[in-house]
Amino acid sequence: MVIFVLALLLFGPKKLPVIARQIGKALNEFRRASNEFRAQIESEISQLEWEERRKKEEEQKALSPPEPLVGAVPAANSSPPSEAASEVPAPSQNSDSPAHDTSHA
Repeated sequence: MVIFVLALLLFGPKKLPVIARQIGKALNEFRRASNEFRAQIESEISQLEWEERRKKEEEQKALSPPEPLVGAVPAANSSPPSEAASEVPAPSQNSDSPAHDTSHA
């Protein structure tokens, strides 16, 4: 209120609306410039975050072993799981075991 009275005394009632309009325009331009600046900064930050995420994904892909393709032929030094299971020797049927002892009957 004191500032309004002081401005009224300094500039007079005829110039006060013109000055207020100019101040309003200047504040509007300042607000628009600050919003543009903020949008540009946010855009740059999101671009940097995206590039950083992409680099991490590329590093992880480079470090992880490649996944075999579906239907691909296995390498010569590895056997498929079905063959590995069939290579396990079956338990021997010992005639001395009590489960197969038919001599007591």
